Amino acid sequence: MAPRELELTAQAPARCEVAVVGGGILGLALARQLQLSLPRLSVCVLEREDGLASHQSARNSGVIHSGVYYKPGSLKARLCVRGARELYEYCARNEIPHRRTGKLILASDERQLARLAELERRGRANGAGPLRRVDQRQLAELEPHARALAGLHCANTGIVDFTALAGSLAWEVLEGGGSIACGCGVSAITPRADSLVLSHAHGATEARHAIFCAGAWSDRLAVACGAPADPRILPFRGAYLRLRGERRELVRSLIYPVPDPELPFLGVHLSRHIDGEVLLGPTALLVGARDAYRLRRVRAGDALDTLSWPGSWRMFARWWRTGLSELYRSVSLPALVRAAKELVPEIGASDLEPAFAGVRAQAVHRDGRLVEDFVFSLTDRALHVRNAPSPAATASLAIARHVVERARVAFEL
Repeated sequence: MAPRELELTAQAPARCEVAVVGGGILGLALARQLQLSLPRLSVCVLEREDGLASHQSARNSGVIHSGVYYKPGSLKARLCVRGARELYEYCARNEIPHRRTGKLILASDERQLARLAELERRGRANGAGPLRRVDQRQLAELEPHARALAGLHCANTGIVDFTALAGSLAWEVLEGGGSIACGCGVSAITPRADSLVLSHAHGATEARHAIFCAGAWSDRLAVACGAPADPRILPFRGAYLRLRGERRELVRSLIYPVPDPELPFLGVHLSRHIDGEVLLGPTALLVGARDAYRLRRVRAGDALDTLSWPGSWRMFARWWRTGLSELYRSVSLPALVRAAKELVPEIGASDLEPAFAGVRAQAVHRDGRLVEDFVFSLTDRALHVRNAPSPAATASLAIARHVVERARVAFEL
């Protein structure tokens, strides 16, 4: 399908019935679903950056997750499995580059075998698609250069061009009569008797209702609407390296370690992108800015938000060893190479070069617990997506239907 021209504008409408704040994949999916479910409503998307999907939506591993990691019955489990199915169908229908590659999760020592069995149990309970335990012989057939004691093959995992997905969703919003205004970061929210006034860089938009899907800035906008400060967003920078072109044959699809079940991070893994690039990463380093794509970027307000939050210090106290390990891995190429060698022993430092970095917006409770599940909450005339890191892109179409249904009931739309 030929690329379609997006007619984006910096001029937000003076009024609309529902404003969606945030132009990432999830915000665009929500706006599209509003138009499908409630076509009589006028919908606008307000995006703070000059382009769409600039943050978590584009700076990630490009993976369609199958739902194997998440606690059975959780929103992540239900919406990821449903969302992956819908996403494959959407991509096929709209000719968005994607491929169902399968993924291997590898146990490299005896201690990890029990965790691998637990992942298989969760995946089967969640309906995450065909799962198969593999031994070393079967592993050699799937990924000849990988080494492990055992593995779990997740056939329904795949890869996709998330940037193309965002563009397609945006095009549907515009085609459905909605508007998308970039460069319109919301700076203040003023409640009125029957509306909210959203002040932004190009004036103000009065909306009967708003859905906030602002990623790393979601907690601030929720508090501005009168929501509790708990949970707070903490920014974790994830850096990626890439395999040099002549060494890409070392990885056929997706190779992951067994993750720590107590943390919502999947560990440093190897992933082949839709363009053929093979990435190693991400790290998970707490940083001083919510857009710290450069390691040295620090914003005083962001750093103060992190350091003043009691949950930050309680998290540090519990996870200080893990934090030190991630700090070392984030600044030490040899440490990252060792992580790669645990999966594919032939990878060496000379095979890797810098790629890019992303920032995961991770919600943390006041008591220091990292929020594991998706979190949605309500204030007067507004619905807030308070925690939606990975697998939110995979689950975006299912999340959109879930959130729009909640909004329809809560706002009597």
